[in-house]
Amino acid sequence: MSKISIIAAVADNYAIGKSNKLPWHLPADLKHFKSLTTGAAVVMGKRTFESLPNGPLPNRKNIVLSSMMSEGVTEGYYEANSIEDALELCDNEKEVFIIGGGAVYKQSMEFADLMYITWVHAQFAADAFFPTIDFEKWTEVSREDFEPDERNIYPYSFVTYQKV
Repeated sequence: MSKISIIAAVADNYAIGKSNKLPWHLPADLKHFKSLTTGAAVVMGKRTFESLPNGPLPNRKNIVLSSMMSEGVTEGYYEANSIEDALELCDNEKEVFIIGGGAVYKQSMEFADLMYITWVHAQFAADAFFPTIDFEKWTEVSREDFEPDERNIYPYSFVTYQKV
């Protein structure tokens, strides 16, 4: 059985997206995301997939959740019509990362073992939000806090939570 992890960048007001884009630009978070997910499977909703600038994420098994399956062969990714089906496609993977969006995160909470959250310490206007975390069910196991710098204009924290 694969380890199931949620990975997300989340603002203090739980914002995660606006108009199918991140509401901020944090190069350190993008690098963190890449280092954690490379070589693993990533599961995402169709809108998250469509927001990727260069198609499927390289060096990862990409699985896209969709109620409208493509006809024939898909280029560089797999499709699944439920979170359960997506996880079944990942049976041989060491770790599976749920990478968004909001509805997919909400559906995945019950299956996840870990959460890697980049807390972006600011408030943003958004149309997509991370589900409220029940901290009775999750415990913080690691944290790194960072101040803004010339490339990352917001303070942020890399926090890992484990299901209790």
